[in-house]
Amino acid sequence: MTTINLNADMGESYGRFKVGNDAGLMQIIKSASIACGFHAGDPTVMADAVRLAQANNVSIGAHPGFNDLWGFGRRQIKMNARDLEFMITYQIGALQGIAHGAGAKVTHVKPHGALNNMAHVDLEVAAAIARGIKAADPDLIFVANACSKMVEAGRAVGLRVAEEAYVDRTYDDTGAMTSRSVGDAAMIHDADTAIRQVLSFIEQQALISTSGKRFPTRLHTFCTHGDETTGTGVAGAVRAALEKQGIKVVPLTEMSF
Repeated sequence: MTTINLNADMGESYGRFKVGNDAGLMQIIKSASIACGFHAGDPTVMADAVRLAQANNVSIGAHPGFNDLWGFGRRQIKMNARDLEFMITYQIGALQGIAHGAGAKVTHVKPHGALNNMAHVDLEVAAAIARGIKAADPDLIFVANACSKMVEAGRAVGLRVAEEAYVDRTYDDTGAMTSRSVGDAAMIHDADTAIRQVLSFIEQQALISTSGKRFPTRLHTFCTHGDETTGTGVAGAVRAALEKQGIKVVPLTEMSF
């Protein structure tokens, strides 16, 4: 039987500012990437997300980003590699502490937003992230954009790498996600469109751009954005479609890399 993972970016509320439907998504996904306080999240939000994950048998991951609460981590910040490496380890450590207090364990790391986009094409940035992950725990799974420099960097330092595509983002002819600067064309809000994308990527083992260009790759996991209002509905429809096709949806900790 084919297996796949569904993950979502979660814990992205902050204080009294609420983002996403974490409780709803936790019932659909199998791995949660929890914001660590830099682009979103705070200690209480992190703890609540960890407990939700435990209650739903969802594996727990850190979702580090730039120190950019105002911009939700979607603005690029130029950093030297050493500072970036330590920033990653710092954020992972924060979630590890929260998880330990709840009797849980952090098992993967996935970069957020602009940091993720930069590391897609910049090997120096990708390598700093990989070193930061390994310093926190060499057994952590590095969730990396398929066809990105992060895949190369993670494997170079001996990390297990889960190659990721998106349920709700389109792709351009470079094999990267369509830039959010183009507006609605970057996002998929329609469940049927998302289902077609996910099933075609799995069937062809490739990313496929909106123009039809193929980028062959292994795929281990698909992400839904927890901050999108349509996220829960789209993710639920995709999971139902996967299971209808006989594809088992499992936590990242049960995948082979």
